[in-house]
Amino acid sequence: MSTAILTGQPVPGSPLEAELRSLGFDVRAASGPGEAEALLAAVPADRRVAVVDARFVGHEHALRLGLTDPRFPLAAIPGAVTAQPAGRQALTRALARENSGTDAPAATDAPGTDGTDGAAPAHGRTTLAAGLPDRLAAGLAAEGADLHRPELGRLVATVPDDPQARNEARQAVAAVDDEAIRLKSAVKARDGFFTTFCISPYSRYLARWCARRGLTPNQVTTASLLTALIAAGCAATGTRAGFVAAGVLLLASFVLDCTDGQLARYSLQYSTLGAWLDATFDRAKEYAYYAGLALGAARGGDDVWALALGAMVLQTCRHVVDFSFNEANHDATANTSPTAALSDRLDGLGWTVWARRMIVLPIGERWAMIAVLTAVTTPRITFYALLVGCSFAALYTTAGRVLRSLTRRASRTDRAARALADLADSGPLAEALARRLRALPARGPLGSRALVALPGAALVVAAAALTPYGGVLPVAMAGLYVLTSAAAVALPLKGALDWLVPPFFRAAEYGTVLALAARAEVNGALPAAYGLVAAVAYHHYDTVYRIRGNAGAPPHWLVRAIGGHEGRVLAVAVLAALLTASQFTVALTVLAVAVALLVLAESIRFWVTAHRGGAPAVHDEGEPA
Repeated sequence: MSTAILTGQPVPGSPLEAELRSLGFDVRAASGPGEAEALLAAVPADRRVAVVDARFVGHEHALRLGLTDPRFPLAAIPGAVTAQPAGRQALTRALARENSGTDAPAATDAPGTDGTDGAAPAHGRTTLAAGLPDRLAAGLAAEGADLHRPELGRLVATVPDDPQARNEARQAVAAVDDEAIRLKSAVKARDGFFTTFCISPYSRYLARWCARRGLTPNQVTTASLLTALIAAGCAATGTRAGFVAAGVLLLASFVLDCTDGQLARYSLQYSTLGAWLDATFDRAKEYAYYAGLALGAARGGDDVWALALGAMVLQTCRHVVDFSFNEANHDATANTSPTAALSDRLDGLGWTVWARRMIVLPIGERWAMIAVLTAVTTPRITFYALLVGCSFAALYTTAGRVLRSLTRRASRTDRAARALADLADSGPLAEALARRLRALPARGPLGSRALVALPGAALVVAAAALTPYGGVLPVAMAGLYVLTSAAAVALPLKGALDWLVPPFFRAAEYGTVLALAARAEVNGALPAAYGLVAAVAYHHYDTVYRIRGNAGAPPHWLVRAIGGHEGRVLAVAVLAALLTASQFTVALTVLAVAVALLVLAESIRFWVTAHRGGAPAVHDEGEPA
């Protein structure tokens, strides 16, 4: 249980103690800074502790936002400051300074008493009634601690100095419905049109219902996954009733998918494991549904496995473009361009915001389209529409990002280059060759190492797609691909377009597997290729989520064990040249199982260990796609 230390004499009739207990705090009282320091030292090091002014008046949700959010080691609102175990030392030092009479440097961003972040005069070292929690917060900010101050909006959080001010504060609390604000803030601030207007208006109430019954976001996430898997099973029946049920259940799964995030925001139940589950399950649900549609179509005599695999490849490559661009630019300096300025101006026009969000076919619009088309048309038509829509969205977003990259003058950091190198997923072959290619010019053609990677990527896919099964040309092009891949990553990826290197590698690997399996023209080849691409894509998504969680890339042994992207491309090309089509199908299946077992085992081990080890809680809002 967390501990709240109340400073000063309790105010008669104040609900503060009851509110703190309802938030999970064991409440203790301190009459002065010395007693507060002793109580702080007595709290176990693995527990959260808060110091709260006994005169505090405000909404319970303001206390919740300020004192219970697990994502921040240190946080403060007017009249209260809190520390998780990672921030305890900083809070202890601030309280020790208070007791020793050492003045902290003047803070310029101490919170006001009206719930805003406006500047307020630094308190002198007077009596405890002057506001110990606010003085501690000011000292922490002056020390340079990473002190989170939540946006309270209309919520009240203040420390009145006299009875009249207290009465006015209580009236202000009564005038604002904090539950309505809490419900509204549970909805993601930036989302797609379909999600914002067709799902969130009622899914937020489902999130509150779940919170009041003690359900966790992870449980709702799991329910969403199970619902989507049942939908995939219905689609796999190949009957019209099955397709209709599949469409309905897919929408139900999406409602639950929105609900889990809203529940996390409503009840502040953020966790490292939860963020990973939410992100990976979204991909698992969609790609499992594609497989269900392909199985259902096969029952009706229509083979659409190539379309299903193409849809998965396209959607995964879209995500890699998003991830790579964001990682390359999130900490870039001088990060401006005319294209970005135009985008900002368009965002000022209300209707263009929604139009642009719909154009990129985010998850809400995409799943709604898939669900409706599944129910009323055929799997083939569904995949055609999905491929056309996602292709247009990919061209739109990628073109915009290329223009931004070419027109901005940005200096990218070593961290960004490291992230792109990790996303590249280079294996032992590329690494060994890269060490011998360090003497290459620091910049590739036209200033981009992406243009070093592109020729090999394009040629290996073209050779696999255009050469009859069993030919040696794909093997030769796979060898060239190994060489160009190594050359592309021989030096840090800091060029204007170098964020395109990981997407090029993903498209090359997935496209080669798809083309070779399609050329085999035997039953089972494309489903086996689907399984292999799904396993490898999971590894690439897992890499992204680790980087986003500041946990680094997967261990190097894992990348080497599964060959790296260039090793897998070469291996698949060699297998296709040496084996019969039926043997090739078996080889793809074995490779898919081996990769899946390795990456799943390591991924689950890592995320469960991170969760149990008290890793900082995160909540990744993610891209709408």
